[in-house]
Amino acid sequence: MSLLAPSLRADAWLARRDRLLASPRFQRWATSFLPTRWLARRRARELFDLCAGFVYSQVLVACVRLKLFERLAQAPATSDELSAALELPPPAAERLLEAAAALGLVERRSGGRYGLGVLGAALLGNAGVAAMVEHHRLLYDDLRDPVALLRGNRDTRLARYWAYAGRGDPGSAGPEQVAEYSALMAASQPLVADEILDAYPLRGHRCLLDVGGGEGAFAVAAAVRAPRLRVIVFDLPAVAERARARFAAAGIADRAIAVGGDFGRDPLPGGADVATLVRVVHDHDDEAALRLLRAVRAALAPGGTLLLAEPMAEAPGAEPVAAYFHFYLWAMGQGRPRSPAQLARLLRQAGFDQVRRLRTRAPLLVGVLAATAMT
Repeated sequence: MSLLAPSLRADAWLARRDRLLASPRFQRWATSFLPTRWLARRRARELFDLCAGFVYSQVLVACVRLKLFERLAQAPATSDELSAALELPPPAAERLLEAAAALGLVERRSGGRYGLGVLGAALLGNAGVAAMVEHHRLLYDDLRDPVALLRGNRDTRLARYWAYAGRGDPGSAGPEQVAEYSALMAASQPLVADEILDAYPLRGHRCLLDVGGGEGAFAVAAAVRAPRLRVIVFDLPAVAERARARFAAAGIADRAIAVGGDFGRDPLPGGADVATLVRVVHDHDDEAALRLLRAVRAALAPGGTLLLAEPMAEAPGAEPVAAYFHFYLWAMGQGRPRSPAQLARLLRQAGFDQVRRLRTRAPLLVGVLAATAMT
């Protein structure tokens, strides 16, 4: 009988595994031995994808900026036709099309033409994805030297982009400082709004408080789903002004208001029986996140419901979320991705109980926790 503790035995086994996988001799054997060949090739492909991921992303950026998918949606075209339309030299157009075809963004059609691929067609139907692709130029710039970023170079383009990140007085941000990121969040909101509202229909509630609700895209979607629901958006003053304009354009100004303020300093509006935090908590470090959750608890009557919705780490089907958001939020200067268990602990500390996870169809995009304000 081994005298090693179970954890030590596991560590010893993993050390042997790691030495084996690192062995060139074992790697050659695994790729030639029929029972292991499929797994070895899959691991090689995964490793190649990690090495080539930046190139893949830049192929996508080029396609989006050149509006290649919109052109192919009209009709398939040859490389020469697209060269003229995209204002690219013929060899460059051919390279782009071949690279995009390899990634499933476009596909080869008859007569030497190219048409939309499966992924290109899916992206074309989601304007928010294209907006995020364009936005990532800031992140890519900040990640030119990831080691320097990790070692403390926090004067980043992302930190300057988000008006509330690292500002001593976020409420002082003017219209020009909030316009771009508010539009980005509004453009990407349809990606998650339906997921949240399908997971938790709001028809049984009378008033929604959407904290950090931006220019009101989610609040409008909620109001459309629940015609008797009143909605309140709370965000920075300059952002709240944009929400008022959206409410008027959507024809719901009679049951929607936007309140400007800073949740770190100002109390949240009362009177709601359900509150939402949509892609807000992960933008803040633990202390600020807990302060925000306690402010929401204070605004809700006992028994009120909070919906916390954002991409969550360690969620089945959403494992890549952690890698992406750990670096994005580090470059932004604050915040972190959290698992449902970590978020549940914060919610309980803030005065919520009955925390439950709701099922969404796309956990990679958004997870939803529902919690009840304690009596």
